Amino acid sequence: MLQRTPLHDRHQAAGAKLVDFAGWEMPLNYGSQIREHEQVRRAAGVFDVSHMGVVDVSGPGALAYLRYVLANDAGRLKEPGQAFYTCMLNHDGGVLDDLIVYYLSEGRYRIVVNAARREADLAWLREQAGGQDLRIRERSEMAMIAVQGPQAEACLGQAVDARLENRLAGLKPFRAAETGDWLVARTGYTGEDGFEIILPGRSAPDLWDHLTDAGAVPCGLGARDSLRLEAGLCLYGQDMDSATTPLEAALSWTVAWKPEDRDFIGRAALEGQRAEGPARRLVGLVLEGRGVLRHGQALHSDNGGEGEVTSGGYSPVLERSIALARIPVGDDGPWSVDMRGRALAVRLVRPPFVRNGQAFID
Repeated sequence: MLQRTPLHDRHQAAGAKLVDFAGWEMPLNYGSQIREHEQVRRAAGVFDVSHMGVVDVSGPGALAYLRYVLANDAGRLKEPGQAFYTCMLNHDGGVLDDLIVYYLSEGRYRIVVNAARREADLAWLREQAGGQDLRIRERSEMAMIAVQGPQAEACLGQAVDARLENRLAGLKPFRAAETGDWLVARTGYTGEDGFEIILPGRSAPDLWDHLTDAGAVPCGLGARDSLRLEAGLCLYGQDMDSATTPLEAALSWTVAWKPEDRDFIGRAALEGQRAEGPARRLVGLVLEGRGVLRHGQALHSDNGGEGEVTSGGYSPVLERSIALARIPVGDDGPWSVDMRGRALAVRLVRPPFVRNGQAFID
């Protein structure tokens, strides 16, 4: 039996194509993925992301604990409402998950984890806690809604009461405002301005209705994936996994190496790889001809190197196929992709492909 979010009835009423995603019945699209994609780039779209896991870590030992289990340093979060993106690693430096951490108040933190990893992440977090003075609590009663796009602030302002509306304009990226049992954060996964709202599940349908009344168009997982790909954002399970380190996934910026005396899980392995230099790197690709780049396609270099497409698809903004791929360090090609037995030329580029509606590549 698939799990359903508190917004399931809204998706059905809107005619969504529902699919199984990580054990959840989620909307893939509401008729046109490209239309939804373009709506986010030009105006505002609203996403149900209640399948994501919300975990609260609290107690006197919470800060020391998070400084150990995460590659980024929770000690950098000094003011309530600050947040950062980071990876949680295994002892070999492989990525167990990528996640966002919010500092709520002294001794109180909130972590948002990927849907496919929520059970495994929760078990790992509890395993590492030992006898420390802290509490790890999954907030399964909470829902999560994302409103994204250049008109996201205006739409959300119309959808919430005046007290919260007044706080939106001054909310900087990777900052959050906590109001009662709501947390509104200026974060997202689309490469556009926007907000992610964590709120009680019982309140989610009303907020969804207010957002759509304000002009935000419902968007599904399909548009969310093409938007994040254009923005050059990694997807767990494809662009990174437990056998891939942050250094191999273009995520070295999420690792806090200082202070040098901070020990964190996977640090020793990462330091060894950093000293030797990683053998693989994540790059962007543009297909020079017709066709669509897809996850798992083999790549070949004229120099004899081999690689693989990790995420690929069609870019509605660029009107061509783009991808993220992992290739050997130092091999700049020329590269080609094996597409059903045909070798098609691809061009290496540096992501993002699109950000804030603007193309970053020719």
